Amino acid sequence: MWKSAELKAFTKSMAPKIDANKVATQQLGKVGNYSFMVAHREGSGEGEFHEVVADVFFVQSGVATLVIGGKIVDGKTTAPNEIRGPFDRGRHRKETRGGRRGNHPGKNRAPVEGRGGEEFTYFVVKVTQ
Repeated sequence: MWKSAELKAFTKSMAPKIDANKVATQQLGKVGNYSFMVAHREGSGEGEFHEVVADVFFVQSGVATLVIGGKIVDGKTTAPNEIRGPFDRGRHRKETRGGRRGNHPGKNRAPVEGRGGEEFTYFVVKVTQ
């Protein structure tokens, strides 16, 4: 698969591709019901609700906060079984930093927030249930 140094190199290559939501993503592959991607954020993300997908992510660099629970306000369907939109404060917050793992279980609302404007890059395994 990929070595940690290769994943960390994505930070520099993805920074110029940041979109209006302050995120850039790159798909790496798919095997069965697992898909793999790298994401780079330079700000907090929107609230996300995945009906049939669970995310397991590994922060490669920087610091992020995973917020689970809460409510998405004025959400929009962005893909089948996925809603995104502004988030009104989550119930559970968990800080994670380079070298650590975080989970976004299916059927939960969760954004990933930056901390104080820090950038962070993470590897994601999406598991379709």
